[in-house]
Amino acid sequence: MTVSARSEIDITASDGAASSIDRGFTGLVKAIACLTVFILFWMTWVILTSALPAIQAFGLGFLTSQDWDIGNLVFGGLPYIYGTLMTAAIAILLALPVGIAVALMTSENFLPRWVRSPLALLVELIAAIPSVIIGLWGIFIFLDFLAPIQSWLFQNFGWIPLFSTEPSSGYGLMAAGVILAIMILPTIATITREVLLALPKELTSASRALGATRWETLFRVILPTATPGILGAATLGLGRALGETMAVTMVIGNIAQISPSLFDSAYTIPAVLANEFGEALDQLHIGSLTYLALVLFVVTFLVNMVAVSIARGFTQK
Repeated sequence: MTVSARSEIDITASDGAASSIDRGFTGLVKAIACLTVFILFWMTWVILTSALPAIQAFGLGFLTSQDWDIGNLVFGGLPYIYGTLMTAAIAILLALPVGIAVALMTSENFLPRWVRSPLALLVELIAAIPSVIIGLWGIFIFLDFLAPIQSWLFQNFGWIPLFSTEPSSGYGLMAAGVILAIMILPTIATITREVLLALPKELTSASRALGATRWETLFRVILPTATPGILGAATLGLGRALGETMAVTMVIGNIAQISPSLFDSAYTIPAVLANEFGEALDQLHIGSLTYLALVLFVVTFLVNMVAVSIARGFTQK
């Protein structure tokens, strides 16, 4: 056998081995993807079956009722849904612009390099702080800082429904929303920074070459191009805000009520699950708590679906 023939045989053997490895890896990835989908449907089925007693007893009226009487086994989830959505909305409204600003400051040439990297690392480290520690910080330090700000807002803008009730202790929707904003800020800022760093540098060079100023390049080229990635970062942050438990439970006041004022106490779905699930005995009580968990699951799923749709729309444009 000649040398060339042996070489061809070796190449063919190596190609065959590589093809086998590729097929094996492809099969493994498909299996993991299918397993993920199976686990998702399994979780949905478990939650749905656990919530069936409450679904059969209250139906869709559970979503609009404000009654939560454990003694009489009458349950309604509207105050908890309201508190969850309001705190998450406050958090994303506060954290998104700050996160984008931090990402711009740590990715563009607004600051010296020796400042940008430590600043980005410092923001990322906030994500490593346990939520219970942030909750304790909120109780002992942040509420004392927030109370005079709430008093000033009430005295000067009390005619606005958002600030229409006199604050007492600092606990409430505003405190929970700001705490959540601090917690989701690292997620939004870090992912947005990575998106901005991944953009081709030719975009900036071409825009500046055509006569655009630095700010025109930033707002008309960089940010529109990075919008899908920024939406993805906001979605991940919002998902955490909707599901956060301990920190919110410690500063929101845990009173099931619906009030337009940000100074009033409220209750969220994760908080009521953490406070009551371990002591729930009656099947209807357990089912009502699981019904709330199902609502949270659906809301989070819908938020992600809407964000993906918007991101795809921007990508196509």
